[in-house]
Amino acid sequence: MLLGEYNHSIDDKGRLIIPAKLREELGDSFVICNGLEGCLFVYSQEEWENFVGELETLPRMNKDARAFKRYFFGSASEGSFDKQGRVLITPSLRKAANLEKDVVLVGVQDRVEIWDKARWEDQSDISEDDMDAIAERMESIGIRI
Repeated sequence: MLLGEYNHSIDDKGRLIIPAKLREELGDSFVICNGLEGCLFVYSQEEWENFVGELETLPRMNKDARAFKRYFFGSASEGSFDKQGRVLITPSLRKAANLEKDVVLVGVQDRVEIWDKARWEDQSDISEDDMDAIAERMESIGIRI
């Protein structure tokens, strides 16, 4: 399971060090694609195949389903680590997530999210009241803590 929050920097060539704990879970080869809310998603090959399986169930004649698939598949690229544990983030993916220098990697159960540091700080600044409201909505769909 992918867990934790890690602060790193992207170098001038677009390379990003992935912490050893996350590398172990991702494996030798993985997929990076556009994420939601302005981040990138990084999936192990196994989790990517699970995600693809879910997307395959979407109706082909549904316009939203086609747009949803294009968003993820069109941006996806396979990645691997160099000897220093770095991955190359393509220019188009860096642009999509506004990644320039300081980034935050967040383990989110089945994937890693890569965030621009400033955007992550805004996104993760959730008040206790907001979290209480979110928890209530989660309970309405069967999630209990």
